[in-house]
Amino acid sequence: MSFYTSLSGLQASQTEMSTISHNLANVGTNGFKKSRTDFADVIASSVSLSPTKMVGSGAVVKANRQQFAQGNLIQSSSSLDLAISGDGFFLIKPQIGGATVDYTRNGAFKVDSDRYVTDGQGNYLQVYPVDGSGAVVATGIDQTKDLRLPASSGIAKPTGKVGLSVNLPSSAAIPATATFDRFDPSSYNNSTVTTIYDGDGNAQSMTTYFKRDTMPDASGNSSWSAYSFVGDLKLTTGGSDKVAMTFDGNGELTAPTTATTFDPVAPAGSAVAQTVALDFGTATTQLASPFNVASRSQDGTAVGKLQGVTVDANGLVKASFSNGDTQSLGKVVLANFTDPTGLRQLGNSTWASTGLSGAPVLGTANVGGFGNLMSSTIERSNVDITEELVNLIAAQRNFQANAKALDTASQIQQTIFQIQG
Repeated sequence: MSFYTSLSGLQASQTEMSTISHNLANVGTNGFKKSRTDFADVIASSVSLSPTKMVGSGAVVKANRQQFAQGNLIQSSSSLDLAISGDGFFLIKPQIGGATVDYTRNGAFKVDSDRYVTDGQGNYLQVYPVDGSGAVVATGIDQTKDLRLPASSGIAKPTGKVGLSVNLPSSAAIPATATFDRFDPSSYNNSTVTTIYDGDGNAQSMTTYFKRDTMPDASGNSSWSAYSFVGDLKLTTGGSDKVAMTFDGNGELTAPTTATTFDPVAPAGSAVAQTVALDFGTATTQLASPFNVASRSQDGTAVGKLQGVTVDANGLVKASFSNGDTQSLGKVVLANFTDPTGLRQLGNSTWASTGLSGAPVLGTANVGGFGNLMSSTIERSNVDITEELVNLIAAQRNFQANAKALDTASQIQQTIFQIQG
């Protein structure tokens, strides 16, 4: 009988060493939770046996209980590296829009080729849908959605009107080269560039060159010409490639008094022609000061390109775009369980709910007992190497002691066999 008692102790110690070895092997695994082996004694008893004469029958592994204590938190450079400081699990789905939901504490998320936010195994992070203000509009496990980053924001609008108010120096001389040539700086006095947008939302450079035509006459009146190009395309109006500008003796613009509309032009890279109007306004002057741009405006808009994503402490995910737009994409969903130790381990720091764990209770960070969500932070394993090594030594000693008891039982049996022989 002692043979099998010692054998049960060997098996129990071996299980404990395997558990400790598993913990040590995952000391560097993000979001890993260590396990502890619990034992129970085995007693064979009957109503007729005196309690003072009962002898145990060995040990049995009662459970390998997971320990969900907080792991160490380390900083990272990615805003999609998330950690929960406190209770909760991230919700992930193995398939786009799938029904199966798993849970993890490993918040090392990334963006895949389709702009979905996934973990290292390609599982999709789940968020609640939100409105423009970031308020959650639907809750429940069936309302969660895969977090996906949009590629762009806004609708492209081609530039239709450019406002450009400048000061042209009254002391400027007539250029030495009479014929205007934008590649010859001696044929004009000043230039400025305005960024406009084509029908596809692409930025285009509109360059306006200013050339003095006449010096002030007896009344102080003088004239200039303005030549405009979009990229390499010359803008014309009524067959003329210039806009005539006149100033009075006080340096005020007397013509043109309204916006000049150019003939339709299709900028490079755009298949759609657009019409641009140039308005010098009433603030354009000719004074005894250097050339400068007093104001500049245009009414076109570009499609914003995704520039970054942030996650705040409450789990609200926001995307920012090159055109200044920001979008609220969703709120990270967290789950908790009545008994987390009952979760089934799936590997890769991932768990599935069971009848022992209870149904998941969903919520968001900082609400209803859920922990704080930290961006640019990773939760490491909660394994303490020193503690595990001490436990491993103790388990090894237990194994050796049971092996010695087994050897002793074998020697006793051998002695009995020799006596009988």
